[in-house]
Amino acid sequence: MANEQITENAPRATWTSKWTFVIAAAASAVGLGNFWRFPYLAAKFGGGTFLIMYAIFVFTVGISLLLLETSLGRNTGLSVVGAFARINKKSKWLGYLAAAVPFVIGPYYFVVGGWVCKYVAAYISTSPEILANGSNYFNAFQHSELSSYVWLGVFMGLTFLVVAFGVNGGIERGNMIMMPTLIVVAIAIAIYISVQPGSSEGIKYYFVPDWSVMSPELIINALSQTFYTLSLAMGIMVTYGSYLKRREPLTKSVCQIGGFSFGVSLIAGAIIVPAAFMAFGTAPTSAGPSLMFITLPQVFLSMGPVATSMGILFFVLVLFAALTSSISVVETCVSIFVDNFHMRRSKSIIILLIYMVLFAAFVNSGYNFLSTGRIFGMEFLDFFDFVTNSIMMPIVALATCIVVGWVVKPNLLIVEIELSGYFRFKTIWTIMIKYVCPILITLILISNVATALGD
Repeated sequence: MANEQITENAPRATWTSKWTFVIAAAASAVGLGNFWRFPYLAAKFGGGTFLIMYAIFVFTVGISLLLLETSLGRNTGLSVVGAFARINKKSKWLGYLAAAVPFVIGPYYFVVGGWVCKYVAAYISTSPEILANGSNYFNAFQHSELSSYVWLGVFMGLTFLVVAFGVNGGIERGNMIMMPTLIVVAIAIAIYISVQPGSSEGIKYYFVPDWSVMSPELIINALSQTFYTLSLAMGIMVTYGSYLKRREPLTKSVCQIGGFSFGVSLIAGAIIVPAAFMAFGTAPTSAGPSLMFITLPQVFLSMGPVATSMGILFFVLVLFAALTSSISVVETCVSIFVDNFHMRRSKSIIILLIYMVLFAAFVNSGYNFLSTGRIFGMEFLDFFDFVTNSIMMPIVALATCIVVGWVVKPNLLIVEIELSGYFRFKTIWTIMIKYVCPILITLILISNVATALGD
């Protein structure tokens, strides 16, 4: 494979340039959360006020943890299990915990990706009036015992096809096509909506801060969204960092990654919030699948002659966002197999594909064959989403800060960061990793548990 560095296990691919790393990492960070969670939270918590708090957290906490994970990966040249074992043998358990996250997220992410694929095809072949028929169309598709599995397979096939071509031939090339396209299409849709009648109130609501809504709940949600949209605490950034050449600047790269993710979230909100005002005269009142597959088709229908075109463009945009994230999840899992079990990449992909097919089919069955099944009162997808995003990822992030900040000490990674230039903010970064991030992560974890318990 081109562009390789040698580890103790096997030749290892490297990104062809700093920009391919930045684009790939940003592509991983940009996912469904940018489109179905961020706009809703921004609308719920005062628009501009939430934007400002989110920006502060992205460029402080988010950048600090991104730098930690990518420098850890580059320092060890290994995926997450091997990376933690390399810096401290007693922390190998943390590597396994972090590694478990993408193995759980991947299957249910494929299910949602199948929904997106279905809606791209549906807007091409079906009238927008049918798609906007409340929850009937979406629920019928979810509960189908054939169609939902077919589109799940389509999305999974696209993801594994890209990963099968390798880091340089598949992931780099795929992201270099999808990310620029995603950004151009998103900007074009946002501009179109901004000049439509009725959108001005939504734009004002979204961008102008309302400081009267500032609250602990707003702060916790802005902080939580930072983790949700930067691919933190799931082994991805450690893996992507392990493919980065030592001469490439880390600090500048992670700032650019954070900037890309924030920018896409900002544009997504500039699409969805004003569009909701155009259709309903108010901000979106739902998040997740109901916003994406029930509310937005109603919004597009209100656009009249361009409803079909807008639906196609928007869901292609979301499809690219979902694909770039799912590719990073699968690549992380493949890298774990290759590094820890010394498997050939091709064999790892086959084993992982079998696992993902079975697990994803189980998650999807919660909407049809096993529709009466629940885990602790939650549908299968909701349960696995809660376990990973609300429990496992905060624990991984907290433990990572403790191991790096207090056990092996930050200087190990500061030396790595300074291989590509003097690190001017190393004192601030050390304080963030040792003190600030652990406190804020603990607050997220407590909030998540309290919410789950209904307090």
